[in-house]
Amino acid sequence: MIFHDEEFPIGFTMSLAQHPDVLRQFASLSAGEQQQIVDGSRKMKSREAMQNYVENLFHSSSDIN
Repeated sequence: MIFHDEEFPIGFTMSLAQHPDVLRQFASLSAGEQQQIVDGSRKMKSREAMQNYVENLFHSSSDIN
């Protein structure tokens, strides 16, 4: 995971640490895809919003039945 010497938002890092399955999927993405997700995480304004963001990163609408 390379981010041009940028740090992850702390809430994003903590949420990833609580969800190893999401962390594995995130780690498998290209640097550009990872950067898009990190950029999106910077828009989260609360801990709950960050947790929801991370928990739903790789859920598609087809998962809902």
